[in-house]
Amino acid sequence: MNPYQQKWIEVLRSANIPHWTIEAQDENIYVEMPHVTDLKLIRDNLPSTLGAMSLDIDEPKARLKFIFHNGYETFEYILNPNNKDLNEE
Repeated sequence: MNPYQQKWIEVLRSANIPHWTIEAQDENIYVEMPHVTDLKLIRDNLPSTLGAMSLDIDEPKARLKFIFHNGYETFEYILNPNNKDLNEE
């Protein structure tokens, strides 16, 4: 686990969101939420929420994929995408 990933996990866990499991999955962060969680609402607000939370992170930025799952659906969000991410079709 890289320091940037570790710090994000610490920041997310410190938010104390009930019934969310936040863990490292390879070089990614996997977030399991209750099945009643509205993923569209999470997805729509994620950029601004992560932006606000990033103010507490002093580690050098690195590519980091967040994988959100509510028991039914999954979506991914890449923070600090690399060229490969940006050029995928």
